[in-house]
Amino acid sequence: MKKKILLTFLLIGLFSILVLRPIYAAAADPIPNIDIQVGGQGSQSGTSSVSIILLITVLSVAPACLVLMTSFTRIVIVLGFVRTSLGTQQMPPNQVLVGLALFLTLFIMSPTLSNVNQVALQPYIKGEISQTEALKKAEEPMKQFMFKYTHEKDLLLFMKYNGYTGEHKPNTYKDIPLTVLIPSYAMSEMKTAFQMGFLIFIPFLIIDVVVSSTLMAMGMMMLPPVMISLPFKIMLFVLVDGWYLVVKSLLLSYST
Repeated sequence: MKKKILLTFLLIGLFSILVLRPIYAAAADPIPNIDIQVGGQGSQSGTSSVSIILLITVLSVAPACLVLMTSFTRIVIVLGFVRTSLGTQQMPPNQVLVGLALFLTLFIMSPTLSNVNQVALQPYIKGEISQTEALKKAEEPMKQFMFKYTHEKDLLLFMKYNGYTGEHKPNTYKDIPLTVLIPSYAMSEMKTAFQMGFLIFIPFLIIDVVVSSTLMAMGMMMLPPVMISLPFKIMLFVLVDGWYLVVKSLLLSYST
């Protein structure tokens, strides 16, 4: 498990480089070798400094790559809807929900990450391919994953805005740039997560309505319905093994 976690962080850094690769595509080496020298020579020193700044910028957007290029977005939104529908305020706490979302993301993305490791990371570490070739090969598994769960409507929105109309449309997902595919995938994930959240809300909403109606019929208008409905919602969630059902639904949503 420790090796998988370490491999995941290495791949996340690689994905962040993929996103900003067009910015420094003209450079000879996208990932610069840091060499500290005193009194560098003119343009070479300036180029090295710019490369280091770009590398630091790439590392700073790594969390955004984790959120927008993996299943993390859908998972954390659905888990947030579960807590909100239960009305348990900060239970479970944010750290628990985010931690669970991270490990579920690692579990769901493991086939894609293994593919990236096999075709791009390991050959690059062994010196069989260059940095540019490794980045290009790492794009394909990620594009394939995102394209599979991207709604056509969302993809067409960004494609039309980016000028991909008529005969200029890409033939396969490999021809779609990441600047178009990533926001399309993020929108699709949020839409799917909200649909799942709506279905989660329905049974708890029914409990709230029944409790409110009962209290009004008994004349207890000053008693907050939340205080009465909360134990019933927790009991229902425990009896049906709610966390199992939620996690199972999330896993099944990525198995189709």
